Amino acid sequence: TLTARPTSAGDERTTTFAVIERFHLAIAIVTVVGSAVFLLALMVMVVDERRGTVGTLRLIGFTRRRILVQVLAEGALIATVGAAAGILFAFATQGLFNRFFQWRYDTTLIFLRITPAVVWQSLAIAVPLGMLASLVASWTLLRRHFLTLVGR
Repeated sequence: TLTARPTSAGDERTTTFAVIERFHLAIAIVTVVGSAVFLLALMVMVVDERRGTVGTLRLIGFTRRRILVQVLAEGALIATVGAAAGILFAFATQGLFNRFFQWRYDTTLIFLRITPAVVWQSLAIAVPLGMLASLVASWTLLRRHFLTLVGR
């Protein structure tokens, strides 16, 4: 389904919140892209350290596809654990975060609320990104001849 929302609001207060919401979305997009690039760089380093192991697996008969499936499963597991840690950290600190900003701005507004929708959205973004990063990082390694992987 495609949903259309008006870009202008009825009153000035709502317009302000619409602008803030768009600003938060922009920050979120930049953060996700930046963290994805960092994750990819980290995965490239991890995969490069396993060059000998992958070469040995290829020498004993593991196919590229089988190794790739294992790498994808590992990427999914690492991404899921990382997302769960981030979600638990957010749950643990949301009260502290809200109290600080309520004190700072002398308001009763709730600044941060972790809802089930936020949790699922976080998982829906983190797990595929983790799998994609592990796939991209390992694909260059798996394309090499297995003898070059073991240093021969």
